[in-house]
Amino acid sequence: QVQLVESGGGLVQAGGSLRLSCTASRRTISSYAMGWFRQAPGKERVFVASINWNGANTYYADSVKGRFTISRDNAKNTVYLQMNSLEPEDTAVYYCASGGLSSNAKVYDYWGQGTQVTVSS
Repeated sequence: QVQLVESGGGLVQAGGSLRLSCTASRRTISSYAMGWFRQAPGKERVFVASINWNGANTYYADSVKGRFTISRDNAKNTVYLQMNSLEPEDTAVYYCASGGLSSNAKVYDYWGQGTQVTVSS
């Protein structure tokens, strides 16, 4: 069983940047696709981005294309989400998950506990 821990969230002004990290323990994630999702208050959890096992293929939600970048360092067992040009609408709890490339959350098998991102206007 893999344990995923997100970090890097916080409070930032609109237009600012944050980099989220998702570090895995108990098992290597180097052969697994990984994804980021987010959930705003009162809303469903939605897909943000995903990356295949070696980083060669990435996918993004339309709402974050051109602003967010997903990457990974398999040597560090870590996946990143670089978020630039942040908007108040990006405010949410961000979760990383293992095991899929899909925008469907049901495909993923393990989830982190989430990290809060708050963007002030």
